[in-house]
Amino acid sequence: MTIGGQAVIEGVMMRGAKYIATAVRDPSGEICVKTSLVNSLGDKYPILKKPFLRGVLSLGESLVMGMKSLSYSAKMAGEEENDKMSDKEMALTIFISIVAAIIMFVVIPTAMARFFPTNDPFYMNLGEGVIRLAIFLIYIYGISRMKDIYRVFQYHGAEHKTIFAFEAGVELTPENIKKFSRFHPRCGTSFLLIVMIVSIVVFAFLGWPALIYRILSRVILLPVVAGVSYEIIRFSSKSKNPLIHIAILPGLWLQRLTTKEPDASMIEVAVKAVEAVVIEAEEKDTEKKYSVDMAFSQPLNDN
Repeated sequence: MTIGGQAVIEGVMMRGAKYIATAVRDPSGEICVKTSLVNSLGDKYPILKKPFLRGVLSLGESLVMGMKSLSYSAKMAGEEENDKMSDKEMALTIFISIVAAIIMFVVIPTAMARFFPTNDPFYMNLGEGVIRLAIFLIYIYGISRMKDIYRVFQYHGAEHKTIFAFEAGVELTPENIKKFSRFHPRCGTSFLLIVMIVSIVVFAFLGWPALIYRILSRVILLPVVAGVSYEIIRFSSKSKNPLIHIAILPGLWLQRLTTKEPDASMIEVAVKAVEAVVIEAEEKDTEKKYSVDMAFSQPLNDN
């Protein structure tokens, strides 16, 4: 069984084949776990599970599930009731974040590319891609220096280590989990880096129309780029070819910024999320709380 995940505010979200679980440590020290059914469109429309289409589906569903998990974690991690964001506030925050991402990674790079000392559309598109990649790397480095984001990246490390331990079939204890790497080949960080590289290749052949059309073409073709990128990272995670392993190293190196070594309490949260996905999720939209001790349940078996 394969599971994936995402770090959230003071917690971890894990997704399995049938269930998604978000575990968050609240201000009192308790671990709150919310589980729900995945309800993937791929189950209703099997064609969406075909190569290239499944990448678009995965990206879309990951964004939706990730936003819901972030909203839940923000509510649970608030110190005071006034600190907890409402659904409208979270929706507005998400909308602003998407607009900001389009401006930062689409509008600014394609607008700046016209200053390159060439009129060749191919090279101007390549230059735009290089600018986009540079902005992405600077952005990742910048947020990695922020104190609050540092804790999120620690939970990101806990997520990766726990997934590695689960897939290895070992008992999920802090001692066992800490031995595993925090760099995972299926990480979203690696996926985003591949998206940046694939977009350079795809957009290089689009010519150089007016700015508004360049922006629209980048947004419209994002599903194509995501679909190709998903197949690349899916293949690389299963391949035994040493050349493939060398090719994915930049994504693993980038995880040195987006993952940090977690402490035992963070690993405990990640374990509870895994347990909820694999064992405890028996009803849709359930929510549970756990005490702060480090007593772990029985080890999970990869059936």
